[in-house]
Amino acid sequence: MQPDAPPYDHFEVVALASSAGGINALGTLLGALDADLPVPVLLVQHLDPRHRTVIAEVLDRRTPLSVKLAEDKERPRPGTVYIAPPDRHLLVGPAGRLALTDTELVHFVRPSADLLFESVAGAYGPRAIACVLTGTGKDGSMGVDAVKSRGGTVIVQDPATAEFKGMPDAAVGTGTVDFVLPLEEIAAVIRGLVETKRQ
Repeated sequence: MQPDAPPYDHFEVVALASSAGGINALGTLLGALDADLPVPVLLVQHLDPRHRTVIAEVLDRRTPLSVKLAEDKERPRPGTVYIAPPDRHLLVGPAGRLALTDTELVHFVRPSADLLFESVAGAYGPRAIACVLTGTGKDGSMGVDAVKSRGGTVIVQDPATAEFKGMPDAAVGTGTVDFVLPLEEIAAVIRGLVETKRQ
């Protein structure tokens, strides 16, 4: 952590990223989180922009958390999952409000986990948790570097347990990862982190 980082006593956001194989992995992870999760969850899942997505409805049936597609300028609330809509980058803007943009693709994808993680690092610093799950490519690896450089915490699905290893491998390869865990263990670690020091 940087010496001039602000003092903090709890985490304030969880940012998740997944791609190929992500729907099943997200169902497992989000399904193991409680409705009273004290932080919002921001999610980038690579989706086909040519089709209307039903990801929010699918995941909403698998988790006690509220799940919705993110809207521009809304303020994220605890216990809610905000999903980047197809073909839109999801960022955290000024004053912690969400921002949706259609700026250029990053690593051939939009939404980009890297952009989400970098904006979360800037907005939340050491109060951010970033988590990379199954997926192809390397989206998220630059972003976890940014989160770690601001004092945040990085969790990656163990590539050996991932349906597609590309994204987890790239994240682990940065050397800035705090936890490399089987998918089934990630939710318990997230719960432990966000509930610490809140009593």
